[in-house]
Amino acid sequence: MGTRNLIVIASLLGVFLTPSLATDNVNENNQGNDGGNSRQTVSINNNKHVANIDTNNGWNSWNSVWDYGNGFMATRVFSKKSCIVAKMNKDVMPDIVVIPRLISERKKAGAQGPRPKELRFVVSKTRVLDLTHFGKNIEALCRGLPTYVAHEAERMKEANFFYSGSCFHTSILWIINIGFCGDVSFK
Repeated sequence: MGTRNLIVIASLLGVFLTPSLATDNVNENNQGNDGGNSRQTVSINNNKHVANIDTNNGWNSWNSVWDYGNGFMATRVFSKKSCIVAKMNKDVMPDIVVIPRLISERKKAGAQGPRPKELRFVVSKTRVLDLTHFGKNIEALCRGLPTYVAHEAERMKEANFFYSGSCFHTSILWIINIGFCGDVSFK
């Protein structure tokens, strides 16, 4: 096989593989909810196996990084000026390659669609001093902020999960709701 044929084959592979390795972006404007206007953007980098979720909702804004490569997720809570890191539950959280499809299906189904999956975490009171073992993406998100580790609450029936302290809730475009609960002052 000549050099010219190898170049043609390599070019064709690049053309056909590029869409599967590309970055996906999903944007949603949520007009008229109780808090006014909010906007959520989900950016997916399939090459690095990382999803970045930005929710802009005034004082309740937050940003989250789901690093599928190292199995951790982190959420930066702007109103609390802090970061929460947790191990991803891959049995509940959607696979990175299906997130765009799930969001599209959920948009079409609207309120009649299935309920979002739920995860609850208990935030520890101990601050994380070294972010390096959570990976570069999470380290960049949480650098310079008080950061706490959260552990998934034991799997119990939703009706039985009750926590009297404060909780911070995130919702990712109708596909998963995550609650972080704890007695941490986040300061």
